[in-house]
Amino acid sequence: MTNQSDTDSGAFVCLLLGGAAIALSPIFIRLADVGPLASAFWRAGLAAPVLLLWVSWEWHRLARAGVRSPVGANIHRQLPLWLAGLFFAGDLAFWHLSVAYTSVANATLLSNLAPVFVTLGAWLVFRQRVSRAFLGAMLLAFAGAAILVGPDFRHGGTALYGDLLGLVTAVFYGAYMLAVKQARSTFSTAMVMAASTAITALCLLPVALSEATGLWPASTRGWLVLIALALIPQVIGQSLIAYAMARLSASLSSVSLLIQPLLATIYASIILGEGIAATQIAGGAVVLTGIWLARRAALRPTGGSD
Repeated sequence: MTNQSDTDSGAFVCLLLGGAAIALSPIFIRLADVGPLASAFWRAGLAAPVLLLWVSWEWHRLARAGVRSPVGANIHRQLPLWLAGLFFAGDLAFWHLSVAYTSVANATLLSNLAPVFVTLGAWLVFRQRVSRAFLGAMLLAFAGAAILVGPDFRHGGTALYGDLLGLVTAVFYGAYMLAVKQARSTFSTAMVMAASTAITALCLLPVALSEATGLWPASTRGWLVLIALALIPQVIGQSLIAYAMARLSASLSSVSLLIQPLLATIYASIILGEGIAATQIAGGAVVLTGIWLARRAALRPTGGSD
């Protein structure tokens, strides 16, 4: 795969740090004392004011420097912002439901099939060519993710409904990443995150209100969990990813985010006391190898139409 921007090592580090932050999502979802759709809403709803403050500060800084903000761009250029918000609302809704109906392992693995849809979409929309070496690295990373979560499949985690929700999540997240990639060609990280997160919150509110378990947390601890869910995976994690995606190809970004199942397993061991099997350690090593090879394939110039 040829993309000059993939040589940006700083952006690649930011991408991995973003993946490390959003890998905490299933932990916070399980610790929350509200239903999955309510926690999805609060993730966006609590993050939106913070992100709007960020973009307001950015506009003030640009105004003082005499630079015009692109916020007044025509509707065609604004469309990716709206699509990013709509797609992320679908991603959060189906992801949080998937975690509720199937195992964290299954939900994490299936939702991380997004690279398939991102790579296909990047080829169709952005005409980004993908090398055989990159495809091989992507498949290796997938194999590692499957090995990583394999021990959990026997613990009642094969509920068809939850697994299908995880697969739908991957489609929405893949579409979200492509929309963010397009939006970042016009708007700053702050603008993309503030607008898409606010749109996501507005879309999720009526859905969350319909949930039988109620919208409001029952305790101070419940609020703290939701605040952490909003600040760490959403504000920090997704902002780092949005920043990196302006400098990296969509395909490399999506494959690199397969680090999430590995880190989610480690977090679950540390925070929830879940054990890590030897096969999971091996799977984690394979995931990291696949990401490393994908990075090398992205850096390698290609002259054909592989």
